[in-house]
Order: sequence, then structure tokens, then C-alpha cells
Amino acid sequence: MKATAIAPSNIAFIKYWGKKDEILRLPTNGSISMNLSALLTTTTVEFSDKYKEDIVFINGQVVNEVKRKRVVEHLDRVRKFGQKKLRAKVVSINNFPTSSGLSSSASAFAALTLAVVTSAGLKLKEKELSILARKASGSACRSIPDGFVEWFEGTTDASSWARSIYPLSFWDIKDIVVIVDRKEKDVSTTEGQKNAFSSPFFKLRLLRINDKIAKLKKFLKEKDFENFGKLVEDEALELHAMIMTANPSLIYWLPETLRLMRLVRVWRSRGIPVYFTINTGHDIHLLCEGKNKLRVFAKLEEAGIEKDNIIVNSPAEGVKLANNHLF
Repeated sequence: MKATAIAPSNIAFIKYWGKKDEILRLPTNGSISMNLSALLTTTTVEFSDKYKEDIVFINGQVVNEVKRKRVVEHLDRVRKFGQKKLRAKVVSINNFPTSSGLSSSASAFAALTLAVVTSAGLKLKEKELSILARKASGSACRSIPDGFVEWFEGTTDASSWARSIYPLSFWDIKDIVVIVDRKEKDVSTTEGQKNAFSSPFFKLRLLRINDKIAKLKKFLKEKDFENFGKLVEDEALELHAMIMTANPSLIYWLPETLRLMRLVRVWRSRGIPVYFTINTGHDIHLLCEGKNKLRVFAKLEEAGIEKDNIIVNSPAEGVKLANNHLF
């Protein structure tokens, strides 16, 4: 049976960094995110006896062994769950750059999860899909539900999952992605997180994180954009402070990333309510309310940013099935 799924990437307002269980991908802390309407992965999966081995194509190319291994491991999880032995063909495409800090693994493995489960003839509830997606890529569990999402840290496989806390229509927030460079980052998020505990700031972060999550949820509920934006921006800087002080340290930012960070603060001082956040990469997300989108656009144009490198996102629904297969 052939099945196709489309899943959004997501931007974490409260990040997660570090795992307390590498196999189950249990995070050291919970997180809050928003699904992104214009950063999408489409994946088609077919289980069939005509395939003698698993075949994986991503963005039109046969993938390297490292990426193939992660996909096959996820196929194996579903095969074991559904007591299936058939091999599969997987074809996946992104409409945005891969491995540059835009959470492509989140959308990729959320789409793969629903497509694989459906192709295998299984029916799982949203919570079960979220748990299964998490095992492939932690942040993928957040791309399963709709809109604004909370991922519970949990202590066991069954207790770490993500659910929608507000629908996509709740708040007209725009996430304006600026693509700084289309090349892949040198060190993956998965590899970088293995050294999270070595940062001298890591334990202090965990002591404060639950209070920060509570504050973020309060500002979100009240649609208090100023305090929401300040907290999200500070959270991004805290994340990268840990990344930069781990052993070995990592610096994901490029000069253009830093230039835009500084410009956002200049624009804000001149009356434009816009804040930045950054995942584990060099591309940058600018957050504003919908009513200020054109003002931010104008500033990006003044800064010399080409339109082809700007992607505007609204809150989006989570993973869904599609009828148009990729093969």
C-alpha cells in the first residue's frame, strides 16, 4: 500500500537541548513550539514484496549511509510494531534547505511516521504517532499536532509526547525565516546534543527551565507579545551559550546571522516589535505579529536581503495525509 504525508517544520520558543535517554530520545526538559506553514516535507512510502531492500530518496538523490540508517531504523520500528517483514521505498522532498537550522528533521520524520504507519495498514492515535515520531527525531513529535504545541519531557517512553495547546487560529504570529546560507551545517543537532551536559551552564538551565516554560505559556495565553518576544529571544541566546561552552564547543552562527541579530535590536529600538530566535544552525527566525509583517519586510529589503531568501510562516496544522504520491 502506498501512502503520502505532509508535515510542517516547527520553531521552538522554549528549546530542548540534551537527552536523558539517547535510545528513546527523551529530552532533559519540555518545550513549546509553533508549526510553520511554509516549511514542509512531503513523503511517500510503499511497502511491497517487489522491493528486496529498503530504498530511500531524499530531494531526488539516494541518501548517504548515515541518513539512510536513520530512515531504515524508523521503518524497522513500524515493522516490529505491526509485525511486518516487507521492505519499503521511501521518497521525500523538502521545500526548504536541509540541515541549516530550520528543523528539517522534525518535518521529515513526522511525515515519515504517518506515511509509514499508513502504508503498513496501521491506525494510531495522535499521541501514539507523536511518541513514535520522537524516537526518530525528538522535535518531530512536535510536528504531529496542530498549531501551538507543548512537548512533555516525560520519564518513560509513554509519558514523553506532544499535544496542541492552542489551534493555529489562536494568534496571528508570523515567523519570517531568513535563509543565511543554503549549505548544511558542519555538525548535526544529534551530534551536538551529545555534549550538552559538558557546558558549565547546563545544570543551571535545568533548574530554571520549568519556571521559564510557565512564563512562556502565560505570555502566550495573554497574547503579551512584548514579554513573549523577550523571553523567546533570550531563550535562543541561552541555548547557544550552552552550545558555545560545551566541550568541544560549537559555533553555528555565520557573520550574516549575527548581523541580522543586531539589526533586529536596532529595528526594535526604532519602534518595530520584532524578535529573533535561532535553532541549532545559522538561519534565523524573525517573530512579529501579522499587523507588523510589512514593516519587517521593508527593513529586510533595506538590509539587502533577497526575497528568495525570505520565507513567511503562519501557525500551521500538523502532519496530514495527502493524495498526490511522489512515485
